[in-house]
Amino acid sequence: MAYQQQRRESGEPYVSHVVEVCRVLLELFEGRLDTTLACAALLHDAVEDHAADLAPDGTRTAALAALAEEFGPRVAGLVAAVTNPEYAPDRDTHEQYREHVAESLRGDPWARVIKASDFTDNGVGLIHTTGPRLHRLAGKYAPLVPVLQELIALPDTPLGTPARQRILTQLGQAADRFAAILPAGG
Repeated sequence: MAYQQQRRESGEPYVSHVVEVCRVLLELFEGRLDTTLACAALLHDAVEDHAADLAPDGTRTAALAALAEEFGPRVAGLVAAVTNPEYAPDRDTHEQYREHVAESLRGDPWARVIKASDFTDNGVGLIHTTGPRLHRLAGKYAPLVPVLQELIALPDTPLGTPARQRILTQLGQAADRFAAILPAGG
């Protein structure tokens, strides 16, 4: 199991994060979550964090191919859409992250919902973070809030009105928390 030894900053097993993302989706879809979306939610970080465990050559391309073979092309496509790219070393990684999220999720409404659930759990997890890492992560996530708000508000996002409003409210609350953490103008 890829996440067997991995821990979050809070000390809890990392696998609790991927299970929480799936749980949030189950709640958003009022218990009617299809198995493909649930599987993609559970695997959403697998390629990013454990490509070498998924494919002999350890590349993300091979890891996604292995997921496609094992779980189907739709699962692999959803995982690919939410997997962070390998960043160019000569550019700001946070800027590249925002660009990737905007580009990859604009064309994949289902991946938007996975990413919003992932973002929500990661944002909540900041309460267990201190020191410079707290400011670094808040600086990474804060500028992503308006991007996700815009994407979730798109009419093709597969959410009912109450679920969409819930996510938009949570994103607004996240923006307030990040603003409290970051220095003025940061």
